[in-house]
Formats: sequence, structure tokens, C-alpha cells
Amino acid sequence: MGEQVSACFHMEPETVENREICMMRALNLVFFIFILLMAEESLAQIQSLPDNAQTKWIVNHPEEIVSYLIFDPATVKDRLPSSLRFITIEELAAYRITWADEHLKKCPAHAGWGISFIEIVRMGTFEIDGNKPAWPENGAAALWFARVASSDPKIDLGPGRPFLALEFWLPDKEFVDYMCEKGHYAGYGDVRLHKNPEGKWLGFVEAEGLNLSCECMPAGEIEETYSGGRQVFFPPAESGVKSIVRVAFAGHKIQQCREDGFWRIEGVHPLAGGVLIGPSTFQSGYDLVGGAYLH
Repeated sequence: MGEQVSACFHMEPETVENREICMMRALNLVFFIFILLMAEESLAQIQSLPDNAQTKWIVNHPEEIVSYLIFDPATVKDRLPSSLRFITIEELAAYRITWADEHLKKCPAHAGWGISFIEIVRMGTFEIDGNKPAWPENGAAALWFARVASSDPKIDLGPGRPFLALEFWLPDKEFVDYMCEKGHYAGYGDVRLHKNPEGKWLGFVEAEGLNLSCECMPAGEIEETYSGGRQVFFPPAESGVKSIVRVAFAGHKIQQCREDGFWRIEGVHPLAGGVLIGPSTFQSGYDLVGGAYLH
């Protein structure tokens, strides 16, 4: 079962120096890692992507619960392409990332563990080439993406922070099939996210080998980040998918989840063996564009 132990948050700089500055800022706010997601800029502008995309993604008006999770790479070794390697806690500690250094002092056996984020996201718009999922009531998507790098330092993976898509669940089987036909990685899972009358966000996922539920009551001031970033998502090795997805996004609103929030992750799925890092955040307000590229 996933265990929550400390915290981080969802944006990521594109240099080691900026990453450390951003991490210190996050720690002063009650912390979080990763920031494996954005780079701050003075204006909320979406950065450009290469022109040769095979498909076009559009995401608008998302609302999501985000947390971060460390995991044993041995549990997902069959999903790692030979061209990639997982970023490890030991590696972050070597860059003087405070949370990683402190965690290794408590749990030295986790030195080789990987870093990932887990999120449940409800989107006002999610389109691929103009086609949209048929969302059930409160339908949402769930992502488990791990931070990776090239296994050969001489190989450039292109623009954007690289992640391995360990899971991307959607509650529409026909749209999952459509994504696969288009060269994207996706799988079916019953994913829901809604806000109750008290303002608390409730999410759950039922997928093969997994039962997950989470709660988040956004608390405190909303941090508006006029930011932009890029990411690249690689499919798991056993999926047979040959394309990668590049995305660019801008403009986040972030609130910490109140301390009584939680994630419960149960089952035989590798996700259930991970350890959650810190309080979650509720994020919204950004726009995202992207597309599939032959790799």
C-alpha cells in the first residue's frame, strides 16, 4: 500500500541550478520535490514544439490532485526501454536536493529507487486530432509517470523533461483503442474525480491489480505561477508503441492539500509498492498542447 511520508510540488526547471532554487522555494512552502514539471517565466506563454507532429493534443481547464511517489525500479524493469534509465534518489541527493538527502539518511536502501508523480485529472477539454473521450459522470484520467534520462549521455532526447509513462488510464475503452491506433500509449481504468459540497476533491481509480482512492481539500492561498514548460513522454517498453508524445504547457494555479488528505493505494500493481512523498497539491488553470512524434 502506498505510504505518505513527506512533500513536493509539480513544476520543474530545465537546469540543475534552477531546479535547486525551485526546490528550496518549495521546501520553504512546506516542500516538495520534483518539480519535475515546469520552468518559471515572466509571461504565461506556451513554448513551441517541433513541427513534424503526427497528431495534435489539446488540454484546457484541468483540475487535478497531484502527489509524488518513489518506487523500486525492479518492480517495473520490464517497462523501461533500453535507451532510458530511471533518475534515482541517490542522483538527486548528489545534486544537494534536500528532501532526497534527508530521505537517504533515513532509508539508505532507497538510494536506487526511482522518482515519479501520480495524478488524477479532470479536463474541460482533452482532444487528440479533434476527437474526445466519452467521459462518464465525474470521469477523469490517471497518470503514473517516472522521471528518466538517456541511458547514453551522448544521446539528446530533445526538448522537454523526459518521463516514462508507466500508466495512463482512461475510463473510455473506445478512446483507449483510438489512442493506440494513433500511436499513443494508454490503458483502460475506471477513473473518477469530483468535488463534494464542502469543497473537498475525491478521486479513485480501479484498474487491473489496483484500487486507489484519494482526497484533497485545497487550503491556503492559491499560488499562480506564470510559467511555461515542456515535457516528453516515452511509452513503456512492452507496449509496442513507437511514438513519443511531446507537450508544452503554461499557467498553473496551485494549492496545498490540507493535512487530512490521503492516498490509499492497494493491490498487486507495482504502484502499490511505492512510497508517497509528502502532502499533495491541487492544481488547475493551465493550458497544454502536444502531439505524437516518431522516435
